[in-house]
Amino acid sequence: MNVSQSVVEYLRQNDLLLSTAESCTAGKIITLLAEVPHSGELIESGYVVYSPEAKQRLLNVSPETIETFNLTSCEVAREMASGALRDSTANVAVATTGILGPEDVDGIPAGTICFAWAFQTPQGRRVFSQQSRFFGTRSEVQLLAAEHALKLLPHFHQRALAGEQDPGALDER
Repeated sequence: MNVSQSVVEYLRQNDLLLSTAESCTAGKIITLLAEVPHSGELIESGYVVYSPEAKQRLLNVSPETIETFNLTSCEVAREMASGALRDSTANVAVATTGILGPEDVDGIPAGTICFAWAFQTPQGRRVFSQQSRFFGTRSEVQLLAAEHALKLLPHFHQRALAGEQDPGALDER
C-alpha cells in the first residue's frame, strides 16, 4: 500500500475530510490522493496559492506574518492551514510553502519546505508545523514534499486527539 492509499484509508477510518493549502507543491497533495479510487468523498477542497496576495485573500494569511517571517516559514504555513479549515467544512488541512529550487531564494536554501497540519477537534483547533529540506530536481522535491505532508498527517492527527499542539501555534477554538 502506498502513502496515498494509506492516508485515504486513515481519513476514512477517522471520519476526516481534508482541505489543502498548497504553494510549492502546486496541488500535488490533492493529485496523489485523487489517484486513489473513492478518495473524492474525503477531499473537501484544495487551494493552490503562490502569491502573497492569494495567500492573504483566500486563506487570510496576515501581511504582517509574511513580512516578519517570509513566505517560506512555518508561521505562514500555519496560517495557510488554519485559513483552509476556516473556509471549508473540512476537519483537517495540510499546507505547504517553500523553495523547490534549483536556486536559493532570499538566503533560503533550495529544497526548504514548511508544512502545517491543522485539525478541528472537539477541544478546538490544533495546529502543527515543521520545516524540512529535500534534495533533487524541482519535480522530485515537489513529490517528496507532497508525500511527506501525507505521511505525517496520521502522526499529527493522533497528537491533536491527545490535546497536543505546536508551542508556536495559537490555541484557536
